[in-house]
Formats: sequence, structure tokens, C-alpha cells
Amino acid sequence: MGWLKSFLQVEEADFDSVFATNIKALINVTQIAIKNMLNRNVPGAIVNLSSQASLVGLLDHSVYCSSKGAVDSFTRAIALEFGPKRIRINAVNPTVILTEMGKLGWSDPKISKPMIEKIPLKRFGKVEEVVNAVLFLLSDQASMITGTTLPIDGGYTAV
Repeated sequence: MGWLKSFLQVEEADFDSVFATNIKALINVTQIAIKNMLNRNVPGAIVNLSSQASLVGLLDHSVYCSSKGAVDSFTRAIALEFGPKRIRINAVNPTVILTEMGKLGWSDPKISKPMIEKIPLKRFGKVEEVVNAVLFLLSDQASMITGTTLPIDGGYTAV
């Protein structure tokens, strides 16, 4: 999907595929959700899934980083538009998370060790850590939070 390519090797199809997955689909689903909330005249909250890659540059990830940066910008822009209509929009920005796919992709210590060394907490994230952050942002406890991004990265972006 063009996730791990040197910038000069990226082809238009790579760009189209990554942006279709990471931002176009998100925009389409968000339009449906917001229209539903507005039609029912109810407040709501949306949490977009971004990445630490939106906050820092990662080697050979130019298209992926750009697509996740678009997620963050989109989050802020629509938070301004729909805040007055009682709809909060935020994003979470996780590091590597040990989903089944994450475990498979990062199981080789030659690949995982250099990344873990860059994380101050010296480990990858757990699924429940992302779930808990999303649940918080969707809850009334976060009723004054909108238009922000929340890194769930063990301090990776603090460096």
C-alpha cells in the first residue's frame, strides 16, 4: 500500500490507496455520522484514528505520515464547524499497538528493538490502552475536549 517506500519510489497508485483508506473513507463515514446526529438533534462525539506518524516524520513513510497529518487537520477543522452544534471531534495518535497484525509485523526483534528504543516507556502499546483513551474522549468526562489529538505513544513524540 505504499506505506514503506522511499519518497522517490512512491507511485500515484500508492498515494491514492493510502489516502483513500486513511482520509477519504474517514471523511465519508464522518459525514454520515454527523448528518445522523444533526437529523436527530442530539449531541455527539467522534474519535478519529490517526497515528504518531502525523506528529513526527518517519523514514520511508512520507505518504502515510501525510495521510495521518490530513486526519489531524480534518479533525481540527470539523471540530470548529460542529462544536456549536454540540458535536465534539477528536483524534487519537497511537504508536505501534500489539493487535494481531501488530504482533505479526513487529515480532522480529531486529525490527522491533530500534523502535522500542525510541519510546521512553520502552514498549509498544496495548489494544486496551487505545480503547480506554477512545472511550474517555467519547464520554461526558471529556465534554470540554474537542479539536485535539491525543498521542498514545509511550512518550515517543515527546522526544
